[in-house]
Amino acid sequence: MTMTTPAFRSLLGHARPYRTPLVVGAGLSALGGVAGLVQPLVAKAFVEALGAGEPVMRLLVVLGALIVGGTVAAAFGMYTVERAAEGVVLGARRRLVARLPRLRVADLDRRPPGDLISRVTADTTLLREAATNNLVDTLIGSVTLVGMLALMAWLDVVLFLAVLGVVAVIGGCTAVVVPRIGRAAQEAQEALGALGAGLERLLGAIRTVKASGAERRESDALEAAASGAWGAGVRAARWGAVAGTASGLVVQLGFLTVLGLGGARVAAGEMSVASLIGFLLYLFYLVGPVGQLVSGISGLQVGTAAVRRIHEVLELDPEPAPREQPDGPQVAGLPASVSFRDVVFRYREDGPAVLDGATFEVPAGGLTAVVGPSGAGKSTLFALLERFHDIAGGSARIDGRELRDLDPVVLRRTIGYVEQDAPVLAGTLRDNLTFAVPGATPADLDRVLEQVRLTGLVESLPQGLDTEVGHRGTALSGGQRQRIAIARALLRRPRLLLLDEATSQLDAVTEGELREVIADVARSTTVLVVAHRLSTVTGARRILVLEDGRVRAAGTHEELLEGDALYRRLATTQMLGAGTGVSGCR
Repeated sequence: MTMTTPAFRSLLGHARPYRTPLVVGAGLSALGGVAGLVQPLVAKAFVEALGAGEPVMRLLVVLGALIVGGTVAAAFGMYTVERAAEGVVLGARRRLVARLPRLRVADLDRRPPGDLISRVTADTTLLREAATNNLVDTLIGSVTLVGMLALMAWLDVVLFLAVLGVVAVIGGCTAVVVPRIGRAAQEAQEALGALGAGLERLLGAIRTVKASGAERRESDALEAAASGAWGAGVRAARWGAVAGTASGLVVQLGFLTVLGLGGARVAAGEMSVASLIGFLLYLFYLVGPVGQLVSGISGLQVGTAAVRRIHEVLELDPEPAPREQPDGPQVAGLPASVSFRDVVFRYREDGPAVLDGATFEVPAGGLTAVVGPSGAGKSTLFALLERFHDIAGGSARIDGRELRDLDPVVLRRTIGYVEQDAPVLAGTLRDNLTFAVPGATPADLDRVLEQVRLTGLVESLPQGLDTEVGHRGTALSGGQRQRIAIARALLRRPRLLLLDEATSQLDAVTEGELREVIADVARSTTVLVVAHRLSTVTGARRILVLEDGRVRAAGTHEELLEGDALYRRLATTQMLGAGTGVSGCR
């Protein structure tokens, strides 16, 4: 690491807002260091005064004042720096947590959540030390070392040159070791991120893990990740220990050199005993600044590794900043129309086309169903309409306007989206229902609860709407989670409602009741449904049949039964005939 590397400049950028307290803290620490520099000179004068039979009380008072004053200054300096360090961590975490929700879905999909969590928690902790304590240690250690070497030169040039040679040799060896600390620290942080990703994977699917009897395999995988982090940490510790011995080695080799050469000079009458004692005191004081300097440089190596990982996230292009939006439900607007023309989309640039020339029209208002084999691209249509991803070719429009020209935040306010797995967040039932409309009135809530047949559930809960639903809604059934997700979407009064197999976990009675709700909503809103049951398909104004990323046919249920072989096969096999539940249309 050099003082001009991008990572080091980024490190300084994190410290810059706190430069005033850092300078004050460094100044106080330097004052403590200066007090330490003066102490050997006072000690030398004390020895000379004893030899000459002069009073020494004043010198003892000065020496005591230097010790106490230096300690107090160093303590206040340390507190000031530590306070600034906490500010650096807070600033970095604020930037990360502000950026993460605004990142594009495609970028988030490429990074395990556990690794991103590690960057917000563990990496910012390493940044804390590097951007404050390590910078100050490097600065103070450098200044104090230069000051001590200058005073050594003033006492005796010959001994100074000898000690300088020892410092240069050991410093050169340390310079070779220090970059290895940075590389090992980077590997350790990457391994820690992998461990976090593994934990997130395990805990996010703990029921599947237990039901599959895979506890041992998952534990082994996590242990392997932990061992990787341990190995990288040991390598960093090994090189850190090698660098850390530099200060002690400087003093030990310097002591032998000064003792031999200095003793000879005293015997030859070229140097006084008091000067030799003062020089030896300075030599022993070298342990502090040399150790401080080596520790600071080593810590900066670790910190720049953390900064690289933090800035990998901060440098990703976010979506536009969200604008101010009303807390309450929006006024219902006119239903939206949707148009796709020769749309091409790939999740990876080198991957297969999920949509390959998809073309269809959805008129404003009414219910349109989307059916097709698994992997045909049905859920991808919804992801593109929400602008979670952008198309690679063709034209996708809402109300005649290109999706790519619409602000994603403004666009999403007009859409109600119920995902396939109907996620429910930890918190209360009220929190989940009002997640997109935090200012919803009690009347609004009563309306959607009645629509999705959740009034009875709310009345049966001990705290009603303020009942905790558990992590990811574990206190609720699958059907209840789906109805909550539908209610959350309806509360927005969307112009376009997207339902991705939103009734797949409901019993037949509840599904029939919700089908009536959806039909009612479709009178004033455009509703797009990835169909799961034949009853939904037959009730749709229009049905789109997807296959291999294309819309191969469109029409009513009767028209498609007559004119499309794939739809007819789905209806007679997967949908099990008219009037029964449909399974596997996706």
